[in-house]
Amino acid sequence: MALFKRRTTGKPGEWYYCLEHGTVEEGPQCRAADRFGPYGTREEAAHAMETARERNQEWDNDPKWHDGQGRGKSGSKEA
Repeated sequence: MALFKRRTTGKPGEWYYCLEHGTVEEGPQCRAADRFGPYGTREEAAHAMETARERNQEWDNDPKWHDGQGRGKSGSKEA
C-alpha cells in the first residue's frame, strides 16, 4: 500500500477532461497529470481538447513570443 495514496474527492459541478481515457468526469477521478480542468460545465470539459488546440495556435502566432527568426521571448536562438 502506498504511503501517500489518497483519493482526491471531487466537488459536484466541477468537470474535468481525462486525457488518458478521453472522457469527461465530474470531480477529479483520474490523477492530476492526466486531466484538464476544472471546468464550470460538462460541455466545457467535453471541448477541452479543442480549447487547448485554439490556445496553442494563438500562442504560436503571438508576436510577443515569436519574432519570425527562430527566437522565443528570451531572445535565445533555438537549436
